[in-house]
Amino acid sequence: MMVPQIEFPKHNFSISRLVFGIWRLHEDPLGASVERIYEKIQTCLNLGIDTFDHADIYGDYENEESFGTVLDKHPAIKSKIKIITKCGIQVPGVKFPTKHYNTSKEHIRYSVERSLRKLKVDCLDVVLIHRPDPLMDPQEMSEVFETLIKEGKAKHFGVSNFTTSHFQMLQSVYKRPLFTNQVEFSLFRTEPMFDGIFDQAIQYGFHPMVWSPTAGGRIFSPKTETESKTHQKLEMMAKEKGCKIDQILYSWFLNHPAGLVPILGTNDLKRIQSAADCFSFPLSRVEWFSLLEVARGKEVA
Repeated sequence: MMVPQIEFPKHNFSISRLVFGIWRLHEDPLGASVERIYEKIQTCLNLGIDTFDHADIYGDYENEESFGTVLDKHPAIKSKIKIITKCGIQVPGVKFPTKHYNTSKEHIRYSVERSLRKLKVDCLDVVLIHRPDPLMDPQEMSEVFETLIKEGKAKHFGVSNFTTSHFQMLQSVYKRPLFTNQVEFSLFRTEPMFDGIFDQAIQYGFHPMVWSPTAGGRIFSPKTETESKTHQKLEMMAKEKGCKIDQILYSWFLNHPAGLVPILGTNDLKRIQSAADCFSFPLSRVEWFSLLEVARGKEVA
C-alpha cells in the first residue's frame, strides 16, 4: 500500500502523509555518500513518500548541501519531490558566541537564498520558522514572507514549535494562511493534544507535522517502567494484528482528526518500508485510548 497524500486545502497543495526527515542524515552508519542518500530518496519515492523535511542547521549546516549534491547529480528527482526546510536558529560558532534566534527579514531572506543554493533548487515548497523568537516582529516576518513568495523563492510559509499564542500573533498579521506548525509529539509527549496546539490546527484548517514520533527511539528501546509497559502493549497489539510495533505506533497518529503528519527520523531503509505499511493496520477508538492510557500511566479523567 502506497503512502497517501494529505491535502492542505487553503494552500491548494499536498504532501505525503509520512515525511522523511533529514535531521540525522549525517549520522547514517552507512555514510552520507551521494549513492546512499539517493538510495534513501528512491526508497521513499517508491513507497509514496515524496516530502523531505530539512533545516538549515541540520548536520552542522551540511545536510542540505549533501542532499542538494544528489539532486544536482540526479536532476530528474526534483520534479518528484517536495522540500520543506526551516530557519531562524543561530548556533554558536566563529561568528556568534551565543546560541540565539534570528527572525529578522534580513536573516530569513539570507536563509532562504542559502537553502536554495545548497539544495540546488529554484523554489522551496515550504519554509518554517524553526523556533519562536522572543524578538520576532510579525509585521516584518509577514512582509518578507510575502516578498519571497512573489519572487518565486518559496511557495508557503509556516512555523515550528510555536505555542498557540505565538501562532495566533503571527497569523493575525500574515495575510496568507500559515502552512503548518511542526511540533514534538509522541506517546511520551502528548501535550499538543491538551494545550490547544492540535485544537488550533483544526480551527485554522491545517495539518500539524510531528517530529520525534518515536520519542527519540525510546519506543523501541524503553528505559523506564512506563516505557517498558508501552513497548509491551505495542508488542501485544502488533501480535494480534500480525504486524510490527512501529506499524501500530504510526497508525496511532492517524486517528487524530487534525490529520497529523509524522516525520520519519530513521536512516534504516527497512524501517522506512515498515513505517509505510502502517496504513494497513487501522486502530479502533478503544485501541487508540488503550495505548494512550499505558503511555501516560493513567486513565483518562
